[in-house]
Amino acid sequence: MSGRLGGTLAVITGAARGIGRATATEFAAEGADLVLLDVAGDIDGVPYPLGTQSQLDTTARLCGKFGGSVTAVSVDIRNSSRVKEVLAETLDQHGRIDVLVNNAGLVSPSGKPVHEIDDDEWQVMLDVDLTGQFRMMREVLPSMLRRGAGSVVNIASTAGLVGYRHFAGYVSAKHGLIGLTRAASLDYAPKGIRINAVCPGSVYDDPELESVMMAEIARCLDLPAGDSERAFVASQPTNRLVRAHDVARAVLWLASDESRDVTGSVVAVDGGFTVR
Repeated sequence: MSGRLGGTLAVITGAARGIGRATATEFAAEGADLVLLDVAGDIDGVPYPLGTQSQLDTTARLCGKFGGSVTAVSVDIRNSSRVKEVLAETLDQHGRIDVLVNNAGLVSPSGKPVHEIDDDEWQVMLDVDLTGQFRMMREVLPSMLRRGAGSVVNIASTAGLVGYRHFAGYVSAKHGLIGLTRAASLDYAPKGIRINAVCPGSVYDDPELESVMMAEIARCLDLPAGDSERAFVASQPTNRLVRAHDVARAVLWLASDESRDVTGSVVAVDGGFTVR
């Protein structure tokens, strides 16, 4: 299939909704074959509903309209053996993985100062938002090494660049993910593999993408439901929220050969929030 990603196989985590769904459809429109992963269920200790199997299937259906191969699989990236199994099956079926988009992540449990965070809350945040990304990379990178090519795009956050009150676990995980990106990019740059990160800012909860992250952040901050969007917009130099498809297009550029000399970069898609 033609397109900027024609002939490539991309694995996208957290694909059931939000930025994951936007990225998947942008990739499909540019000719990529896709393996879409999501936990497709709730996680104990996480206080908001996560993506569902139905939502993951919807993403797959939307991507399938573009004519490429699409496979949707439930996987919890906290489970190393399951990650290994799914990616081994992907390689058996497709023979290669050209692009990995590490998008899966949690925004809470959050909403409290450090001394009130218990071990389980801390662990689940880091296990999904940082260690899970490491597990995915660990399993994908050997196949990229064999081919001498590949692109990994880690979805971090402005929380990886600055601090946020009452989000210590999230901020720590996202700072760690940027550190992982930078260190790994040096490990693999001589081997033809590029590793970059994208840092979204305040992303609009698009009903078509079934996004909920901004609503959960507002809940953690005790913002009234009707005032939350206005409060987020007020902090944006552009006076508008970021759209998930704008984030996805940055990911697409980093996945494509158009960015062949870009590695170890951290690209903020945040409407200028982190340069104030």
